[in-house]
Amino acid sequence: MTINKSDRRFAVFTSGGDSPGMNAAVRAVVRTAEQRGVPMHAILEGYQGMVDGGDRIRRLTWNDVGGILQQGGTVIGSARCLAFRERAGRLRAARNLLANHIDGLIVIGGDGSLTGANVFRQEWPELLAELVERGDIDPALAKAHPHLQIVGMVGSIDNDMFGTDMTIGADTALHRIVDAIDTIVSTAASHHRTFIVEVMGRHCGYLALMGGLATGANWVLIPECPPDTDDWEEQMCDKLQSSRDAGRRHGVVVVAEGAQDRNGNPLSSSYIQKVIETRLGTDTRITILGHVQRGGAPSAFDRNLATMLGYTAVEHLLTSNPEDEPKLVGILENSVAVSNLMGCVEKTRSVAKAIAEKDYDGALRRRGSSFAEAWGHLRTLLRAMPRGSTDIRQSRRLAILHQGGPAPGMNTAVRAAARLAIDDGHTVLGIENGFDGLLSGSVHEMQWMSVHGWVGRGGAELGTSRRVPTGEKLERIAHCIEKHRIDEILMVGGWAGYMSAYNIYLARERYPQLRIPFVCLPATINNNLPGTEYAIGVDTALNSIVGNVDRIKQSAVATHRCFIVEVMGHDCGYLALVAGLATGAERVYLPEEGISLKLLQKDVERLVKEFGGGKRLGLFVRSENAEEIYTTDFIARLFEQEGGDVFDVRQSILGHTQQGGNPTPYDRTQAIRLAARAVQFLNEQAGSDNPPAATIGLNKGKVTFTSLEELPNLIHPNLQRPRNQRWLALRPIAQAMSAPQ
Repeated sequence: MTINKSDRRFAVFTSGGDSPGMNAAVRAVVRTAEQRGVPMHAILEGYQGMVDGGDRIRRLTWNDVGGILQQGGTVIGSARCLAFRERAGRLRAARNLLANHIDGLIVIGGDGSLTGANVFRQEWPELLAELVERGDIDPALAKAHPHLQIVGMVGSIDNDMFGTDMTIGADTALHRIVDAIDTIVSTAASHHRTFIVEVMGRHCGYLALMGGLATGANWVLIPECPPDTDDWEEQMCDKLQSSRDAGRRHGVVVVAEGAQDRNGNPLSSSYIQKVIETRLGTDTRITILGHVQRGGAPSAFDRNLATMLGYTAVEHLLTSNPEDEPKLVGILENSVAVSNLMGCVEKTRSVAKAIAEKDYDGALRRRGSSFAEAWGHLRTLLRAMPRGSTDIRQSRRLAILHQGGPAPGMNTAVRAAARLAIDDGHTVLGIENGFDGLLSGSVHEMQWMSVHGWVGRGGAELGTSRRVPTGEKLERIAHCIEKHRIDEILMVGGWAGYMSAYNIYLARERYPQLRIPFVCLPATINNNLPGTEYAIGVDTALNSIVGNVDRIKQSAVATHRCFIVEVMGHDCGYLALVAGLATGAERVYLPEEGISLKLLQKDVERLVKEFGGGKRLGLFVRSENAEEIYTTDFIARLFEQEGGDVFDVRQSILGHTQQGGNPTPYDRTQAIRLAARAVQFLNEQAGSDNPPAATIGLNKGKVTFTSLEELPNLIHPNLQRPRNQRWLALRPIAQAMSAPQ
């Protein structure tokens, strides 16, 4: 049975604890429904508003959700509702929904809120029958809405739900945690202190795990992986002391609020503090981050995640059978996916059950391979000093260098690769200033503490170069590789690095010294590299753009102004499109689409009309190479001329601010992940008769390798971007969010 969309009305509500990005989800839901011609209501204060009815269930239109994209919390409210847990409360809620002809709900909340929606859906036919019997509703009304359709999105900072790799709010919470620990480290180092940082996560250690990984913590305690020995307290203190002995002036222990030992005894921050002070006699302080993790403006990732999920939730309501089981919309393998809601809830609760039953291996297994992989990397990187290989015959000389423009996260990748390789017993050589540095002899051996403090440092400590070696330089590189006895190379960089690597690969037949394993790790804010959907540095650049544009929008609103913002990207429009989606831009100009005079005329006419009708802000994002003739300055002058006295126009070219700053948590954790897999790959290729030269990347959420031999087939002729770019599929969503009917 399919109901015509013109006969249907939907409602969206937020329930349970708030999380950053909920407002972005509400905005996406409302604007997608407006585009599809379906009335969308908001239920204020969650289930309580559904039970109360009246003006707590109200129609929202396009302009009602303007300006909420960047706001934290939930503007439509959330509240605990004991009444809804009783059948009488759900009966009132059903009557209130029917009074507004609503038979489709989009729920944004945690597993408890989503479970409540499913119970409501199951009882719906019985509730309607009772309302008809009591004379509260007309039988025709009940007949017109025989089913209640449910689609859920997970709003939770804990990132503890099956059916999605990331929950709305988790990335922002990780930003708060990492910023706090980065700040704490400076004061801790000043006084030789140890800090215990407690983060949220009653049954899930995601925030503690990734927070510890991204900040270089000394010790991390999470519910899924309690200390595996009874003498863990001594081990923790030994590690803290060894770290001090190695020259580190501070210590950081990250504790999830639900951490416990293997016997199920809670491990509180105060208990950890007492252990450290008693055993080491060091000044130890506690910082409990609490609700600051849930507050504030959402990150670029959370804004875009919420927008994609909100768009898909409405599309699913419109295209699926109303009699279907409730669904959960999430992101799996870097793509939006729809799963069975209650199946996801049951799997989620099975983790808490496994922890309660002390089945920690089962709990870790249920969290998924990426969680377990991150835990393994953390355990190695936590070491105060390297373990070292027991077989000297397996020891090799790994050279690490950068090539291409700087990108936040480069230092993180080098730190991880260097320490993991040293821990395996290899010699690590740091090459300064790319292949130019190799030619000039700027090569030095890196020790464990050589990369101390690099985990969250912006820039590129090894330096970099944009010059691609050709001709006789390739012969000189071959001689330098032989001179320094380099067995394998890890290049962390961008387009120039990939072109350099390809030239070296082609020169292998002439120079046998170049026949060594070679891996390119993608690091560029342009996100224009083949063999990967994501490059290190992109997330940091996006958050830099979003932060700047948020401030620009505040000034524009006060002065009735239109801003043309130019972002980097070279021949790739990824930054422009995704930044436009995260900032609420009404038009994004991409090099993949170009700019025409007809398009500019259409935009000008729309601006004049809307500003004349009371519009206060205009925002356009242009990728730097979108079009040669219609530059940012040209567009700004055109809009200014045609706007007359109705509005004024300013341009903002963000420039190299996009390449600066400390890397975000996402860039740090993905840099570590790729670096670890690159070192593993090089280990596996040792002694190969046909040593590979490959790129490492993230594709559909998984780490993949692509031979450099394929490079010409993967890149666009005469342009610095890949032939295939999956992110272009976001264009319909961006259009739906920016252009009212």
